[in-house]
Amino acid sequence: MLDRFALSCLQWAHRNRERFRISRDVTDPETDLNWTMKPLGELAQLSGSVRQLTGSGPVQRLARELQELCWQEVRSGKVLLDLFRAEPQATYPLEIYAAFAGAGMRDQEFERFAATVCGTRAWRLTEQEPNRRLGILNAERRSGFTPHGPFGPALRRTWLGGLPEPWTFERAAGYHLTHAVFHVTDWGAAPHRLPADLGDYLRMWLPCWLDACLEAEQWDLCCELLAVGASLPEPPPGELLDPAWLRLSEVQGADGSLRETGSAPTGKGPELAFAYSYHSTLAAAFAATLSAGRQRQGDRPQAQQQQAQPARGRQRQRGRRDGAPDRAPSEWTGERV
Repeated sequence: MLDRFALSCLQWAHRNRERFRISRDVTDPETDLNWTMKPLGELAQLSGSVRQLTGSGPVQRLARELQELCWQEVRSGKVLLDLFRAEPQATYPLEIYAAFAGAGMRDQEFERFAATVCGTRAWRLTEQEPNRRLGILNAERRSGFTPHGPFGPALRRTWLGGLPEPWTFERAAGYHLTHAVFHVTDWGAAPHRLPADLGDYLRMWLPCWLDACLEAEQWDLCCELLAVGASLPEPPPGELLDPAWLRLSEVQGADGSLRETGSAPTGKGPELAFAYSYHSTLAAAFAATLSAGRQRQGDRPQAQQQQAQPARGRQRQRGRRDGAPDRAPSEWTGERV
């Protein structure tokens, strides 16, 4: 079921790939990057993760084609270099580049410039939310740079790292915790990097939070939580997660898309319909692929699972379009993925 679910989501993304293309004026300071680079960066990251998590087959082929499309759109890194030069204080060019570098798509000129910027005091001292800091550290690691700080203390400053009272979970905290896990585990590729106490905490409480999100029809956050469950050293029991997959399959559109929240919007044009569903559909493909892979690993010893893991190496946000989905406080690659 999970493989079919992931495939239908990627097929939708592939049919809508023209909507991910960026305009030629993307480097213009007046361009809203939330609706140009942000969707493209999320497609690059999530398709790249799916690509790394699968072998041969239609899911891997579609993921590869989608990530290659993204690399073409940024002109093999040249667009990201132009954006980085225009905003050396911004972190999103490196975060997007890291999604490509993890798949072996690299640009030496970008990396020379990034090495200079990442070595500055200003880069190291930029004030950020704790889970954002984790994202930068992981982007540096995936791009081949020495992270500017240790992961451990950065993780412990996040909401998740403090092991908060589980009843304080809410939507914003949910997105913060999912991304903390994604950054530490390199998008599920290295579950062993998550500290044991956090893994135990999530294994205990994630199913409860997932049930609450299902009841609230927060489909996008449900997908991210399912991906987190599959990123733990020891995932929660399948019988606690299977009802979520069944519910998501029920609300998935006939075209393969999955809306972010609630019911499908009515009276909206194709552009807004895309805006309401592109991220959640990509997150669903990622979560399903990651979960299917963990299920196939079964009860293999953890050391073997670690050895089998595939090797993988915005801050400028200017409001939203009228009628577009209202987003929680986000990081560049999503508050969401």
